[in-house]
Amino acid sequence: MAVTDKMWDALTTVIKMNDKVERMAGAMKTQQEKIENLTERVIRLETALEIALSRPVTARPSVNQLELKD
Repeated sequence: MAVTDKMWDALTTVIKMNDKVERMAGAMKTQQEKIENLTERVIRLETALEIALSRPVTARPSVNQLELKD
C-alpha cells in the first residue's frame, strides 16, 4: 500500500503543478498584452513629441496683440 500511496501522491502533485503552470501561462499572456499596449502608447507619445519638437517655434502673441471680444 505504501507504494500505491506514493504513486497517488506523485500523480496528484503533477496534476496540481500542471494547473499552476496553466494559470501562470494565462497570467503571463495577460501581462504581455499589457506590456504591448504600453509600448504602443509610448510609441504614440514619442511620435507626438517628435512632431511637436520639429515644428518651428513661433512667437507667442503679446498681451497688446490679443483682441478682446465683447
